[in-house]
Amino acid sequence: MASSTLICDTEPWKDLKNHVQEIKKTHLRDLMSDTDRCQSMMVEFDGILLDYSRQNATLKTMDKLYQLAEAAQLNNKINRMYNGEKINSTENRSVLHVALRAPRDAAINSDGKNVVPEVWKVLDKIKEFSETIRSGSWVGATGKVLKDVVAVGIGGSFLGPLFVHTALQTDLEAIECARGRQLRFLANVDPIDVAKSITGLNPETTLVVVVSKTFTTAETMLNARTLREWISTALGPSAVAKHMVAVSTNLTLVEKFGIDPNNAFAFWDWVGGRYSVCSAVGVLPLSLQYGFSVVEKYGNFLLFLFTCYHFQLLRSVPEFIVRHGIILKFLKGAWSIDQHFISAPYEKNIPVLLGLLSIWNVSFLGHPARVSMESNGKGVSIDGVPLPFEAGEIDFGEPGTNGQHSFYQLIHQGRVIPCDFIGVVKSQQPVYLKGEVVSNHDELMSNFFAQPDALAVGKTPEQLQKENVAPHLIPHKTFSGNRPSLSLLLPSLNAYNIGQLLAIYEHRIAVEGFIWGINSFDQWGVELGKSLATQVRKQLHASRMKREPIEGFNFSTTTLLTRYLEENTKLNRAVDATDDNSNIPLVNLYQEKFKVDPWVLLETIREFMVDLVVCGHPSALWLYNNTASSTDGISGLSLEKIRGFPWFDCQRNLAAICAVCLDGVHKGERSRNFSICKHVFHARCIDLWLVRRLTCPTCRSPFKMEPV
Repeated sequence: MASSTLICDTEPWKDLKNHVQEIKKTHLRDLMSDTDRCQSMMVEFDGILLDYSRQNATLKTMDKLYQLAEAAQLNNKINRMYNGEKINSTENRSVLHVALRAPRDAAINSDGKNVVPEVWKVLDKIKEFSETIRSGSWVGATGKVLKDVVAVGIGGSFLGPLFVHTALQTDLEAIECARGRQLRFLANVDPIDVAKSITGLNPETTLVVVVSKTFTTAETMLNARTLREWISTALGPSAVAKHMVAVSTNLTLVEKFGIDPNNAFAFWDWVGGRYSVCSAVGVLPLSLQYGFSVVEKYGNFLLFLFTCYHFQLLRSVPEFIVRHGIILKFLKGAWSIDQHFISAPYEKNIPVLLGLLSIWNVSFLGHPARVSMESNGKGVSIDGVPLPFEAGEIDFGEPGTNGQHSFYQLIHQGRVIPCDFIGVVKSQQPVYLKGEVVSNHDELMSNFFAQPDALAVGKTPEQLQKENVAPHLIPHKTFSGNRPSLSLLLPSLNAYNIGQLLAIYEHRIAVEGFIWGINSFDQWGVELGKSLATQVRKQLHASRMKREPIEGFNFSTTTLLTRYLEENTKLNRAVDATDDNSNIPLVNLYQEKFKVDPWVLLETIREFMVDLVVCGHPSALWLYNNTASSTDGISGLSLEKIRGFPWFDCQRNLAAICAVCLDGVHKGERSRNFSICKHVFHARCIDLWLVRRLTCPTCRSPFKMEPV
């Protein structure tokens, strides 16, 4: 039975509620003038400097927050997590992402078993496999080296690895390790994203990593099947085993898919999706790009080279020395924060301080958003009791000065939104232009230092009057200030520091959840939408293929579905195979029939061209270059021009049923058949279907087009 004990019923929570009125009487410009306070609100660990002096908080506030942490038994909950207890009670799982970056000699237990040896068994396998690929020992089906990787996953299987990859792409050490290689990510199920992920890649030199714990995630598996078809079309079905590997625990489905189970890399149910970047989910694709290996005895020598010589001199260093373990450094950086989190007292503990300040801003000061990274977003306690307070923020952000031209107006003069500013002392790519007052990085960091002060202090009408600002402009140029922020200053943005940053924010979320009394490690909130999408998918199939009425939806959804189906039916029937229409440009034909915006039509047809390239047909690239590469080319594209290609000149000399309109397809009647799909189509039915999407309208699988 659910407990009724909530953190908001404790005395420290009530004390903080009363304290809010005291804080609201104090402006940040006054708090910032207290040097002792500001000094006490700076914390340093392992090169990272946290400054939270621009928060709407006094030393008394912090003491009250520490008391709240004690009331929530924060230390006990942290220890329970590290000890492998099943604190994810709704899924009966341990929460042990810290084990993913633990050293070999560490002992972290789940169900009474030390899981660290299992972790290192997978890491060693990743190390061996990535070195085999990178060295050219493992080659593709045609004997070419696999130098390009496409990682297919969604959610935590995509965002975390992409975050690390984005940060490493401009790091000089990482650039050297990744020279001649490409890493791309595919998450969205939109075929345009598929096209983007493989544009410019050669199937002969591409390795696909499919990331899905169960190997059943709908979006991921559809994208995986699409890339499998891309590889099979170009190299034959047997090539899949050489060009695709998996991160999964479902070896049966991995093998059924066509991937050798020996090339599947495990992870465990005590790794939450949003915390999985340090598992094979992130480590495998990142190791393929940057290298996992470390020749530790050369570490000091390499540091000396970086310190004393220009980076280009490393080209003369033997290759085996240059492999200095980007990914292992990343894991070590995360582990350093893991140890800090479990051992440092509250007042010196960076993740704890960030978590407590988030709780202060959300649940007490009532600020609903934070410019940051992650959210908890729960409405009930871990015991299933509805929360009478807000838990979780709406998080968003932008790199560098981009935010100044998007949401900074809002945070300065609109809503109060607590901000995290993350800066680095040393740029990955320093630029110094002769004659400039400051370097490019100094210009960037000028904003890093200035914006928090601008938010905290603001500008008063009195100051504007002294500056002789026109009276009618004073209300527009007044900044109230008193807007909280905190600053994290990192020494650099190398793999080690990226690991630290990731772990800080992971643990911040845990702190918030531990104190609010919610489960930060399940994600039931994403399941309802998926379930309803399955119902819609079934209805679309039934309405298209069996002409069944739309049933079981509310009026709004029924109306939208009806319009969607009607418009698609019109598009499919807009053009038949008669000579009267064959030479009319598709854009003109659509406009004449339906008065559709010509720019929408151009983009629709361009989608078709991209799909053809994805299909991998020999004629596709020529067609794309001569049509979709220019607006004029698309505008002049007609069915007759499309049908001029061999794979559109099909005759089916036997009786069958059209899979689109279900009418008979008889001997001598123009029809189409596709080798991957068993269905037959009237030419008039399939033409505009192909314009919309290059998949079978019956079975939804991508098909390879060939004359039959």
